[in-house]
Amino acid sequence: MNHILADFKTFLDASSTSWHTVKEIANRLAIREFHPLNEEEKWHLELGKKYFVTRGGTLCAFALPAMKPTQAIVLGSHTDSPALKLKPVPAYQQANMTQFGVEIYGSPLLTSWLNRDLVLAGRVVIAKSSGNLEERLVYLDDALFFIPQLAIHLDREVNEKGLQLNKQDHLNPIVGLSEDSKMPFEVLEKLLRRHLSFHSLLSFELFLVPHEPSRFVGIENEMLASYRLDNLASVHAALSAMGMLDKPAAQKLQLSLFWDNEEIGSRTKEGAASPFLNQILERISHCLNINPEEQFLLKNHSLCVSIDMAHALNPNYPKKYEPRHAPLLGKGIVIKYNADQKYASNALSASTIVQACQTLNLPHQSYVCRSDLPCGSTVGPIVAQSTGINTVDIGCPQLSMHSIREVMSTQDYLDLVRLLTHLLQEG
Repeated sequence: MNHILADFKTFLDASSTSWHTVKEIANRLAIREFHPLNEEEKWHLELGKKYFVTRGGTLCAFALPAMKPTQAIVLGSHTDSPALKLKPVPAYQQANMTQFGVEIYGSPLLTSWLNRDLVLAGRVVIAKSSGNLEERLVYLDDALFFIPQLAIHLDREVNEKGLQLNKQDHLNPIVGLSEDSKMPFEVLEKLLRRHLSFHSLLSFELFLVPHEPSRFVGIENEMLASYRLDNLASVHAALSAMGMLDKPAAQKLQLSLFWDNEEIGSRTKEGAASPFLNQILERISHCLNINPEEQFLLKNHSLCVSIDMAHALNPNYPKKYEPRHAPLLGKGIVIKYNADQKYASNALSASTIVQACQTLNLPHQSYVCRSDLPCGSTVGPIVAQSTGINTVDIGCPQLSMHSIREVMSTQDYLDLVRLLTHLLQEG
């Protein structure tokens, strides 16, 4: 097996939430001589060195050139995925069953969450006996939950009319059986104490995630099935490209942003609409004595590559796709276009990707949504608006987007790594 694919699979299985993803990214960067920075401390940066800084579920990694930078290449992706999130007071009892109440994060394909083995993952803030507060990441895989679907005998027309789910009533997992009416209010803390030692639980952000690991599928194992391919495939590809930087560029700042909260609009302190990127560029400029005029020139000579997954042709629903712009699995990197700039690609930015693919002899495809269907969006237009950096939207094609089990071609992923590595080093 290709070592990059093996590491990708390991990365997927360890990245159940955005916070776990950032932890995995940081570990891999540290091994590759990227130095951690703290937002709350003064920075002392040196030309030719590599750094990273985190903000919750967001991380920025950058490599400074040998001389003062005159341009930048920015790889942008996101660490979050659509999911079911526990409510602040989650536990309650229905008949003799304990359940957790959930709310919807982003736009998951809800039916895919039914009848699955689910666990809790996320972050908690606890108080120790000393009174100190600690933030801890958890993956509680010793207790499996499930969301049962109504039997067909009680929903006779479900196969003809489709399943209708009420988001308040029908998505709450069964945690266990109990006759003790007081038990539901203690079950979460009891579960956490199996993994953590603490005086009191102060707050938490926990998600339901599938227990099933990623797997290679297909006759030749030519595809990969996993939770959170959207958008961990892009994250890991950008991370792999950053990890291959073995010597400083001459005057090009090489930078990767892994943002949280894209699936809910990016308008958070950790999202692409936050000042995080501009603040990092300003702090780099301050440390390297880049004046405001030079910073404007740097941005105007730069390129942002927004990397997110694309809708591959589902052969069971061909009429849902624009006939001449339906990406196929295994047929290469997708350049995404939209007349209303829901994707940031334009003639100039897209030409950079086309030329790079031609240089590397990599296939590429164009994606446009049907004119009679609404189009999604990415971090690309947000970055273009907030920084003024020319931006292009690309990605790998995938099936079952926003479901609990997504599928992509392994060759498309390897092609993406090659392209991003080239853009960082040569583009």
